[in-house]
Amino acid sequence: MAGKNPKFFRIATEGATSDGRVIDREMLVQMAVSYDPSTYGARINLEHIRGIVPDGPFKAYGDVLALKTEEEGGKMRLYAQLDPTAELIAFNKARQKVFCSMEVQPDFADTGEAYLVGLAVTDNPASLGCEMLQFSAKAKANPLADRKQDPSNLFSEAVEVDLDFADEPTTTTVPGAGFAASIKKLFARQDKSEAGNDARHADTQEAVQAIAKEVQSMGETFTKAMDGVTKRLDALQADQTKGKEDFSTLKSALERKEDFSRRPPATGGDGKVIETDC
Repeated sequence: MAGKNPKFFRIATEGATSDGRVIDREMLVQMAVSYDPSTYGARINLEHIRGIVPDGPFKAYGDVLALKTEEEGGKMRLYAQLDPTAELIAFNKARQKVFCSMEVQPDFADTGEAYLVGLAVTDNPASLGCEMLQFSAKAKANPLADRKQDPSNLFSEAVEVDLDFADEPTTTTVPGAGFAASIKKLFARQDKSEAGNDARHADTQEAVQAIAKEVQSMGETFTKAMDGVTKRLDALQADQTKGKEDFSTLKSALERKEDFSRRPPATGGDGKVIETDC
């Protein structure tokens, strides 16, 4: 892994060309909301070519850990949190493989929603550029078809990405006014047009995504806190049990010990007991 807190990199913007259709805002939001490496993890490869040997040039060069969307300049952008291998980091330092292209499945697992299934890096943007993708979309035999995991998948136009894998400072997310304000802002748009309805739909998905991530973060924090409390309670219970055992041992020992508090009767010189008349 690149670091303890891997960075997010912009990998797509709404309106991006693909070899099937334009990558729109809704697709980006769907990918960000639904992406889960435990369900299906997108791997990083070269030129969308997946090798079968671990030491060949077309092996995997890392994984996509998470996705998120952010709106900038009126356009939705998709960001990916990457976990690169040492080779990809070395490529980056040498200014190699600086363009990224997504492999998107428009209808993932019959959900009707888009999902990121792969991410390619390349040095030649023309190989996955706008003209090449448009040509591939219109050609009777798509020259990129043999690189796809599924014939219906889309390759997005390669865009230059500043893949700086230096560690980001670790920050702790604390729910508060900033979080509430960001959710309120997402629902604040008012537009009666059809485009406005689409924007509000996307905003709703963004809000759900933000809430889900925040709840997950809070859940992880709560779980850690509860683990600490459980350990302390277990330690206290162990101490209490040991205290009870020590007390029982001491009590048993005292009960078995002879009582010397009563003075024995006095005897005379002939061994007879002398009784006093009091």
